[in-house]
Amino acid sequence: MTAVQSVDAVRTQRNRRRALVASIFGTAIEWYDYALYGAAASVVIGPLFFSGAGDSAASIAAFATFAVGFIARPLGGVVIGHLGDRYGRRPAMLLSVILMGVATVGIGLLPTAQTWGAWAVGLLVLFRLIQGFGAGAELTGAMTLVAEYSEPKKRGFYTSLVLSTPPLGIALATICFFAVSVPGEEVLLGWAWRIPFLISALLFVVAIYIRNKLEETPEYAQSMAAATAQTRKAKLPVREVFESHTPRVILGFFAITGHNAVNYIIAVFSLSLMVSSGMERSAALLAVTLGSLVSVLLTPVGGWLADRYGASRILAAGNISGVLLAFPIFWMLTTDQFVWGFLAVAAGYALIIPCTSGAQGAFLTELFPVKVRFSGIAIARELNGALIAGLSPLIAATLLELGHGSVTLPATYLVACCLSSVIAIYLGARAARRQLY
Repeated sequence: MTAVQSVDAVRTQRNRRRALVASIFGTAIEWYDYALYGAAASVVIGPLFFSGAGDSAASIAAFATFAVGFIARPLGGVVIGHLGDRYGRRPAMLLSVILMGVATVGIGLLPTAQTWGAWAVGLLVLFRLIQGFGAGAELTGAMTLVAEYSEPKKRGFYTSLVLSTPPLGIALATICFFAVSVPGEEVLLGWAWRIPFLISALLFVVAIYIRNKLEETPEYAQSMAAATAQTRKAKLPVREVFESHTPRVILGFFAITGHNAVNYIIAVFSLSLMVSSGMERSAALLAVTLGSLVSVLLTPVGGWLADRYGASRILAAGNISGVLLAFPIFWMLTTDQFVWGFLAVAAGYALIIPCTSGAQGAFLTELFPVKVRFSGIAIARELNGALIAGLSPLIAATLLELGHGSVTLPATYLVACCLSSVIAIYLGARAARRQLY
């Protein structure tokens, strides 16, 4: 190896580590923010912003504001994804984290409906839209960045390190809400609920500092160097995605449907279900916190398995587990016992999510060519986020209400989501084998 090659190898290794750290940190913050609002929607958003409605209506309204954030995610994915494919991964990821930071801190400073009335609700929705727009390309950018710095045969493991951080973000959010709920409901609803949102300000400063030092990935740089200036400007990446890769977008959408339904029902709806079934709020928060930490440890195992046995096989295995465990998980969540609630959350985060998270990065990055990869993955993921992830807690709450408290309908919904993913994964694996870069 020559001196120049040695220097290049050291630089590449340094950039790879920096990209991994930046991606993990940013993804953890994204999911901290979303789980934070999910916990708030389950516990305080109803009383603070919809106190005039009945308990059931306030709960549904709170989950509706949670879903609003996901409505903006596809648009954010398209716009920021376009920037990532046209101008580079680094500026796109900087914009994403800045928007999320502004919105999260804004929610923490927002007066309640008792003070500002309808204006408070309107601003809450606006901040959720901004938060969703920024988050629309966050995890996609992180996955893309790490995948393009990794060797193809190790993409499963390295992207799984990024995808293992959402449960960490969820755990941090629920720990914060658990801590501020200890003094009692009066303190929590009075001012303590703001603290977890305001803590984000410090986290975002660190994230911006790290991302400002990122360099473009070698794979992206090579792809842009190979294309002439005229070719790069001939067609918008998002336009090319829909004109040439629509079937892949559809397959990517359905491939992660089971994952998002399981993840958001466990992370968000389970809190409301356990509390309404008679469990103490602090115990429910603790159950989700401890259960979600299981996935932080096991998701890299799912990534390692994806590299060894194939991303599509491991992703499908996770969804098949979701089909088998849907009804037992819902039953355990309604027992009002902490042990059963913890086991329900842990079952989802130990047997389903490690496979669906661990294999997802490799599966999706192999599904799209480099020049439209950011846009393609962002569109597939964020459309699914708007229609499945964001709406799943609301759908589950509505189905529970329609079933007069029976978990049969929401559990059936979860089964249907996982089955649709199994079919899409099979078809997507065949499409990926025909991928042309």
